[in-house]
Amino acid sequence: MRILVADDHDLVRETIASFLLVSDGINVVETAGTLDEALSIVEDSVAFDLVLLDYNMPGMNGLTGLKRMKTATNDGRVALLSGTASPQIAQDAITEGAVGFVPKTLGSKSMVSAVKFMIMDEVYAPFDFMKQVQEKAVGNLSERETSVLMGICEGKSNKEIARDLDLQEVTIKLHVKTLSRKLEARNRTHAAMIAKERNLV
Repeated sequence: MRILVADDHDLVRETIASFLLVSDGINVVETAGTLDEALSIVEDSVAFDLVLLDYNMPGMNGLTGLKRMKTATNDGRVALLSGTASPQIAQDAITEGAVGFVPKTLGSKSMVSAVKFMIMDEVYAPFDFMKQVQEKAVGNLSERETSVLMGICEGKSNKEIARDLDLQEVTIKLHVKTLSRKLEARNRTHAAMIAKERNLV
């Protein structure tokens, strides 16, 4: 299994690589310190089974870096690493196509298990970490869906909401579809009416 680890901290890269190298069948082929360096490696190498990207390293620009790497790998397996990103960012990354979100605080055995899980085309995200998204939910809507709903209630377009939340417009469309289903709303206007009636925003 060929892995690319991209992180701007040498110690983090070396630590993660050492965790994975002790596991049979996992080969950390390359490491990189920036998104551009990682993209260059991907373009010049045989396909990787998994690419691990640090959310905060140079060049990432939020989830834009994830999208660029997904494109470079022909929609291959790409996961985010982070020691500071919120559960909502992790949820957004998975919505955007990441195969997982890996906190840098994971122990060696958990890190190896997470990597093997993602290579098998499963989506990995620590349950206790992701549960925080639900704890911040309003009603049965996630924190992000609530933010999108607020934008709708303010009469903003998907493009305007995407700009406000620093997300892709297609991601906003997905959130609108999901929250409309949860609210049993026929359209955006109906969703806004329901939100105001239920004091959701």
